[in-house]
Formats: sequence, C-alpha cells, structure tokens
Amino acid sequence: MPFRSGRPYARDALSPGEGIMNETKPILRVQEVTRVYRVDSREVPALRGVTLSIEPGQVVALRGRSGSGKTTLLNCIGGLDRPTSGEVWFEGRNVTHLPEPEWVKLRRHRIGFVFQSHALLPTYSAWENIDLILRLAGVGRRERQQRIEEVLTLMGLTKWMDHRTFELSGGQQQRVAIARAIAPRPSLILADEPTGELDSATGQQILALFRRIADQEGTTILIATHDLAVDAFADEVILLQDGRIVER
Repeated sequence: MPFRSGRPYARDALSPGEGIMNETKPILRVQEVTRVYRVDSREVPALRGVTLSIEPGQVVALRGRSGSGKTTLLNCIGGLDRPTSGEVWFEGRNVTHLPEPEWVKLRRHRIGFVFQSHALLPTYSAWENIDLILRLAGVGRRERQQRIEEVLTLMGLTKWMDHRTFELSGGQQQRVAIARAIAPRPSLILADEPTGELDSATGQQILALFRRIADQEGTTILIATHDLAVDAFADEVILLQDGRIVER
C-alpha cells in the first residue's frame, strides 16, 4: 500500500483558523527560553536563554552531552514542562502559557513524541499500540485501519503487527514507537534520544526512517541526541552546552 501524505486527522481536530501553518514561516520558534529548577533551596538553571527557529519539514538535531538541557528544551516545547521565562511559538501560536487541556489537544493531534524507552504498552500488540493513539485522536475505524497499515508498512513491521511489544527487539519496538507517533499525522515530532538504547547499525536505520518521514510526510522532526551519526541525516545540527546554544 502506498504511503500517502497529508494530515486530515490533525486538521479535523482543530477549530477553524487554529494551528494553520504558513509554510513561509517557522513552524517552531523558541525565544529566550530559560528553565530554572529549585533543588534544596538552590536555583539550578537547566536552560539559559535558548533562542531558535525551525522551518517546516526539516530534520533538526539538538546535540549535546547528558545534562546539557536537551530533554528540558524538548519538554518545554512539547508542554511537558513550562519555561521559567521566554516564549514558545508553534504554528504561529504562542503556546507558552496554554492550559493543560489545550496542551493535551496539541499532543494528541499536532505534536508526536518518541522516547528512548519506547513507552509502549507491553501487553498490547504493535497494531493495538498504534490503534489506541488514533482512537484518542478521534479517528474513525476505517481510517484507523488504513493508517495503521500505512505506518506499519513504512516501518517494515507488517510481519510483526500482531506481536506484543515485549516480543519484539529493541529496534522493532522503537519502530513501533515512531509509527505510533506519526500515525495521527502530526506536524512536529519530538524525539528524545531515540537511538540511545540501540546498537549503532540499528540506530542508523532509525535515523534514516526519520529522514524518510520528513521527506514523505513533510513532518518536522527535532531529535535530541548525543549520537554523532545524526549529523548525516539532519538538515541542521544545534549544539547545546550547559543550557546554551553554542553552535548552529
């Protein structure tokens, strides 16, 4: 089955005029974002005035050592954490101070997540893990079936669609996680160390899949990683150190 482009689910999920993307403008803009945590009455800065913008359809690597602020930045972008100061703009909309119900809506329809630990339901099959996400996005049964077949085909997982995730290898589990993330056709995917638990060959396959998704679906992908192999697949590499961007 051919892999079709377009995002009907995401469009239907939003009210008229909401989240419409102008492709001449950045899909994501982060402006002077800081994040400070309090630890034992001390202030510990995780982000120190990060500013960046990302164009639609790009694969961007956010590279840096552990503790450099990569995960914190992704969490602030995806609404899993809130900046201490600064602004996050997504699809032309200031989302910095959105209430949690609005963030839930965005995460179901417009922003997909891929985690190092896969975060799959272990007693569900590959098919069922993806089906659940589409159910939450309000996709009808016939559309769900077609889309699940599409993403499993793209991931090379059709032979394993009925396997429960604990029966799959680490690389296969990560493919299921990616398939689940792209199934609702989000405009942005945030991937946090997606190759961190994989061997180098499997890691390169996963990075190549991200590149293919961006090229075929027009999805923007931001990958936080310390893996140097990402450079070969990214349109841009941003180096983060001690909560600051030191090189683009």
